[in-house]
Amino acid sequence: MHVREWNPATAPGSDLEAWRLLYNEMLAADMPGEPHWRADNLRAYMAVTMPDENRGDWFAEHDGRVVGVADLLLLDDLGVVEVYVSPDHRRRGVARTLLAQAVRRAHESGRTVLGAEVAAGTPATAFYQAHGFQLTCVEQRNLLDLATVDWGRLREHATRTGSGYRIEYFPGGPPAELLNAYATAKQVVQGDWELHPSSYSPDRLAHSLATLHARGLTPHVVCAVHSRTGAIAGLTEVVASALHPERADQYDTVVVPAHRGYGLGLAMKARMLLELRDAVPDLRDVQTWQSMENEPMARVNAELGFMPDREWHEYEASVPNLAARLGV
Repeated sequence: MHVREWNPATAPGSDLEAWRLLYNEMLAADMPGEPHWRADNLRAYMAVTMPDENRGDWFAEHDGRVVGVADLLLLDDLGVVEVYVSPDHRRRGVARTLLAQAVRRAHESGRTVLGAEVAAGTPATAFYQAHGFQLTCVEQRNLLDLATVDWGRLREHATRTGSGYRIEYFPGGPPAELLNAYATAKQVVQGDWELHPSSYSPDRLAHSLATLHARGLTPHVVCAVHSRTGAIAGLTEVVASALHPERADQYDTVVVPAHRGYGLGLAMKARMLLELRDAVPDLRDVQTWQSMENEPMARVNAELGFMPDREWHEYEASVPNLAARLGV
């Protein structure tokens, strides 16, 4: 087995295709029914990062074939790793060797914590636990099949809010004049789901939106605006990807505490689905995640027709401990 580092920004197209084929092979084996990734915009998706982020990528090859990959994203104070191995090359030390490469890079960069996010019940959960990763967060993924939606009832939900609010849709993300108010509203979710940091300042939010577009990810935003003050009382975000256009991803949904109790969460998410039906013609379903304790959002999702799918687990481990365990 040979391990080599590669750069998605400059690599030949054959490397990108090898990554995509292996990723889809993993999906077919471990998560049947997941949409497979297309080649559209894959290079930009993998190469573009936020200004304060960096990444590393490694291939494990056997007889000239890519049989494993490791991807490492270095955030402000931690690293996030993903390791995939072809089903016919598992339990041969491939994943451990690739993890060691990521741990070495995280250690050299001064990160002290390494995180991983995996679907519960897949082989990845046992792999990370065996290497000393600790479970730190559990979220429930829910899926909404658009073919099952009652669109008439959805239109009713989209217009049923307390007086004094208006619901507005912004394809591509919030306009520049709303960035300050939008970033202020997003501070409500600060501290949730650490491997996916949100944007709490106007500058970081602007960078985040530009990065999404550069990676082939189109944000769609619906806001609840308090008519008297112009404040953002709530927001919900969905991102459509060129890599799997049949499935969109729910990002943050926020209702500012002072504006709760007026039906804004349900109205915003209903309006979003109505807009997505026209804006993303290939869309078949939407996935959303919620913490196990978030009962109000669970009720909103259930009312809209989202169905529980599977749990997703977030793990973390000490980089020094991993380095010692792996002999790095």
